Amino acid sequence: MGAPQHVHTADNAVPPLDPELAGLLEDLAGIHPGIDLILDGIRLLALDRHDLDATQLLTVTLAGSPDGTDVLTAIGLLVARLTNPDSNPALRTIPFDQQKEAQRAGEALVFALADPDLHQHASNACAAIDTH
Repeated sequence: MGAPQHVHTADNAVPPLDPELAGLLEDLAGIHPGIDLILDGIRLLALDRHDLDATQLLTVTLAGSPDGTDVLTAIGLLVARLTNPDSNPALRTIPFDQQKEAQRAGEALVFALADPDLHQHASNACAAIDTH
């Protein structure tokens, strides 16, 4: 194991959000209170100080679980719920063929997000942080 790397912030402080993430959070703000809560969580996770164990756990929990027990999968399942007229009565006001197309698209997202290759990068990052 090598020596800890030097960071480029005063007193080893957590740096501010990079412009890309900060801009995205700003662009998504105000759409719905639930989205604002998610954005607050992302901001907290990005700006909080974490130890190595927490970093590993957060990485796998956000997007790296081989069995789909992660936030990425939860978001996909939420989209599927929102695009299903059985669980979202608002969709029942559009023609049946549009309801079915929305439902199929939401189900396709869940299927795509279940691809193990999509989760492998975060899993690899978690493994690279392993200190045991």
